[in-house]
Amino acid sequence: MVTSKRIYNWYISMVAAMCMVLYGYDASVFNSVQGSQNWLNWFGLNAKTDTYLLGLINTAYTVGAIVAGFFLGGPTADYLGRRWGMGIGCLVTVVATFIQTFAPYNQLGAFIAGRVLVGIGQGMALTAGPVYIGEMAPAEIRGYIMAFWQLFYSVGSFIAYWIAYACSLHRESLGEWDWKMVVIFQMLVPILIMILLPFQPESPRWHIQKNGNIEAARAALRQIRDTEQEVEDEIMVIREAIEYEKEAISHNYSALFKDPSVRKRLYIAFILNIGQQLTGQGTLNSYSTAIYKKVWTSTTTINLINALNATFGIVFTLNAVWTADRFGRRWLFLVGAVGMALCMLAVSVVGLATPDLPGGGKSQPTGIAIVFLLFLFIFFYKPSWGATTWIWTAEVFSMNVRAQAVGMCSQMQNVANTIFQQFFPTFLANVGLKCLFFFMAMNFVLAIFVWFFVPETKQIPLEEIDVLFGGANHVDKGAQMLGVPAEASHATHMAEEKKGEHGVSVRNHENAKEIV
Repeated sequence: MVTSKRIYNWYISMVAAMCMVLYGYDASVFNSVQGSQNWLNWFGLNAKTDTYLLGLINTAYTVGAIVAGFFLGGPTADYLGRRWGMGIGCLVTVVATFIQTFAPYNQLGAFIAGRVLVGIGQGMALTAGPVYIGEMAPAEIRGYIMAFWQLFYSVGSFIAYWIAYACSLHRESLGEWDWKMVVIFQMLVPILIMILLPFQPESPRWHIQKNGNIEAARAALRQIRDTEQEVEDEIMVIREAIEYEKEAISHNYSALFKDPSVRKRLYIAFILNIGQQLTGQGTLNSYSTAIYKKVWTSTTTINLINALNATFGIVFTLNAVWTADRFGRRWLFLVGAVGMALCMLAVSVVGLATPDLPGGGKSQPTGIAIVFLLFLFIFFYKPSWGATTWIWTAEVFSMNVRAQAVGMCSQMQNVANTIFQQFFPTFLANVGLKCLFFFMAMNFVLAIFVWFFVPETKQIPLEEIDVLFGGANHVDKGAQMLGVPAEASHATHMAEEKKGEHGVSVRNHENAKEIV
């Protein structure tokens, strides 16, 4: 039954999920402004000869995001709280938006500096956001809510591309503001988030971990749980898990590599997040304008296609809401990877098998076919490697390392982008649509990796997920340290049961408390 507190739980999670709008908007901004001759003229760029420099401008963002994700986002979210992590990231993004919008004529360095800063802001917000959602949402709906994290990426792209399309229709009258309007609207959502964050509760897990403040944690939980019994049960689970983590496991970055079970999931999450970008989606977001120029000659048409792509992306992401907790994370990963591989194969074959027109581009039927296939690619990507990568990453780490790990893993997306997208414009210019064969191969490789190495995590409580990776049940161990009798431990042992379902040897329920 839907209750007012469950609705409020969704609301505060949606506010945090709006941080992903920042990411989706910025990834689409640079793609959009590349199509504006006014932007190219403002900074003295040539789209055909300055491909390396265009790659550098794009990767400037990822450098800032990597620095923030690895070294700033986690410590900020742990020391000041999840809300402060999101709020500071939004503030930095607003400042960076001003710098990019009002970069002086021919001063490309100022625009690049703004790109670096916006990367830092988003790196901080994108670390704290999924951690906050994971810690506030009940286990049974965590997958549903985290699906909206990826959906808001599509919302960001939707806003950016439709603004770009509207501005392209009035390019003559707007002049240089045809691209400045696209850039400056990036501050809209972060300002809204900063206004809303002070009025929602901080993570109860952070209250207990940081200050041992059980009353503050209890007050936060009372706002989002339906009964006093649920509140007290969750308080005890958090206390038991944190007690074990505090006594037996380090809380600094070294903990990510000392504990074999943490190290295992860190490496898996690294590969999943790198893989998310190497599916082809990261490149399509940043360079779809350049790719579509191989097919269409009209910039206005390309802007319309990008806007429609972002619109359908919102609809397609909604599929994760009903599939993530019904069929599981592994199922989505596998179906998505195979579907994307086949789409990339089809696009390449269609592109290579059809002739180019004398004036450049392809015939309209060919262009429509290629656009349809790339939209079908998005249909497979959004609920799978789009939404599910974030869901899996946000839920597999224990409290003591969660913020640092999520920050590092999420920024592996930008590590992949920094390396690959720096040379992609040159790659595309040299081989054309043949470059999509690379993404086809990568998707098949990712499907094989998931089949052999990625366990199912749906509906397992955060405090017990370590068991899936060979670690101890933190709730059981913490209960022993607190002197709670074994039969009174609040552990659910869902992870032990999940391992048993997958053929992994575990002891029975009574002896599961001894697993190390």
